[in-house]
Amino acid sequence: MGSPDLSALTLDAMQARHDELSGIIRHTPTIPLQTPLLTKAFPGATLTMKLECFQHTGTFKARGALSNLMALSDEERKCGITAASAGNHAIAAGWAAARMGCPAKVVMQDNANPYRVTLARATGADVILKAPGAATFAEAERLVSEEGRSFIHPFDGLHTVLGTAGVGLEFLQDVPDLDAVVVSVGGGGLIGGVAAAVKALSPSCEVFGVEPRGADAMTRSLAHGAPVTLDKVETVADSLGPPMALPLGLALCQAYVDDMVTLDDDLICAGMALCQQEAKLAVEPAAGAVLAAALGPLRQRLAGRRVGLVICGANIDVAGYATLLTRGAGAVERLLDL
Repeated sequence: MGSPDLSALTLDAMQARHDELSGIIRHTPTIPLQTPLLTKAFPGATLTMKLECFQHTGTFKARGALSNLMALSDEERKCGITAASAGNHAIAAGWAAARMGCPAKVVMQDNANPYRVTLARATGADVILKAPGAATFAEAERLVSEEGRSFIHPFDGLHTVLGTAGVGLEFLQDVPDLDAVVVSVGGGGLIGGVAAAVKALSPSCEVFGVEPRGADAMTRSLAHGAPVTLDKVETVADSLGPPMALPLGLALCQAYVDDMVTLDDDLICAGMALCQQEAKLAVEPAAGAVLAAALGPLRQRLAGRRVGLVICGANIDVAGYATLLTRGAGAVERLLDL
């Protein structure tokens, strides 16, 4: 099997989809991040955050979900949609379905954070809980075959990437002179769209991806030259925990991403703590990973440059946030010493 064809992912196609979504999707803020600590850590550099944590549903996932819903026919929408997710995608799929007047049954892992289950139910979607992994996807497949629902994938597919490309288009519209952008990586749906858009508008702007060390499927896939499935996933960043890369996401990273870095969970939590301390933002681990990557393994490469940080989401409960924030506070010094 050859590499996926990326020819449909043109700047015109990305812009057209962004225009279609713009009446509903928020053009999220871009905010400079300038504090004494960060100025000392990044002499001569400027950091700008793209706040997808303020997107509908609390994460960038609303873009891909709505993009997929808009691509369905009226008849397909009438039959309803389903999705399989540990959290953020289920919430986004339920929200997008409600906006499009489409019934939704979303399948969530039974170990999903109860707060995210509550958020998914609040969209009006029916939520079905199943064991993690194969059982979750099998239930979604049953809903497709028995009820005729359309499956909205959590990170794969052209329509997902056309939706997430809007993050990159907006970022470069607001801050056209960026030298580099840092994006967290789960299945690759976010970084694929962001990187495609960034490279189309500003080919010299570098795109860096960051993964948890215990969920580094994309890093391994890039090294292997083919999609890799992990034997196990171990990370506090549950939204960065898909156990595999898929051909489209890998092809996008091969084509448009300049490099990948990985972080252990303590440093991801340190990034969360610094987002709270320096940016006054309460974010989930996936977003903390971006600031941690910039401050840690990427610091020398980003020094003196204009850097964009995609703050991808903030769906985390109070108790979980407090635990991870405390863990991160103990690792901030190690992060700053890297």
